[in-house]
Amino acid sequence: MSEPAVKIKKPVWLKASIPSGDDYFHLKNKLAEKGLPTICQSARCPNIAECWNHNQATILIMGAVCTRDCLFCSVPTGIPSGLDETEDQKVWQIAELMELSYLVITSVTRDDLPDKGSGHFAEIIRLLKKNRPQMKVEVLIPDFSGESRLLDTVLQAAPDVLAHNVETVPGLYPRLNRRAEAYRHSLQILAHAKKKGGLVKTGLMVGLGETRAEVGALFGDLKAIGVDLLTIGQYLQPDKHCLPVAAYYPPVEFAELKEVAATFGFSGIEAGPFVRSSYRAEQLFKAVVN
Repeated sequence: MSEPAVKIKKPVWLKASIPSGDDYFHLKNKLAEKGLPTICQSARCPNIAECWNHNQATILIMGAVCTRDCLFCSVPTGIPSGLDETEDQKVWQIAELMELSYLVITSVTRDDLPDKGSGHFAEIIRLLKKNRPQMKVEVLIPDFSGESRLLDTVLQAAPDVLAHNVETVPGLYPRLNRRAEAYRHSLQILAHAKKKGGLVKTGLMVGLGETRAEVGALFGDLKAIGVDLLTIGQYLQPDKHCLPVAAYYPPVEFAELKEVAATFGFSGIEAGPFVRSSYRAEQLFKAVVN
């Protein structure tokens, strides 16, 4: 698909609050003290003020440099540094400090590592489960190049939710600088996780040039492999390096997308302009398991 000839003006109703509040700055300082980046900051999430003021954050592990260069993401691309062997302790300390009941952990893609970081995920999950068993752990993982054995390493550590984002419809993958086989890898990861049991979650963005028919077909693919939880949000160009927005969906269209997704039988759905994959993760989890 061709890119818009003229940059689309952001609608007036699409405005996020400026980060502020005592809880926001308290959490920001504590994360900085421990040297733990968050995807909230790296991806410039519009919900950072709401989430941080409700003591919720998504921890970004394995550094802040990604080995891939997806054109919808502002996370820096390059050669990452070595793993921090004390990172599991740091994540646990943050969870203890914040007295969390639910934590989302994600990472950059680490194609430079032999196990693509799966073992590091597992170590952190195991420590959290041992030292803070009352807390639920959701992991938002990369595709591990579709290798089920690497996913098994993570699943054996028993996260409460296994999340992996398909991001968009498969026809747009080349435009986003994603390899053609990446969609197949994503479906393989999600399908394998579901076969092993537990809750499986994915997320997608709209506004990149997809059609409603393509989105409907994607819903069908996801439900066919057993995905439980789904998030749908508006793509927002994070910087000039990334692709421009092709269309802005008003709230009423997100409500329609949620209705369509509900007909496929997903157990839980969050949809809205500012919804991201980890947005209200604990609430979505509780709505399904309670």
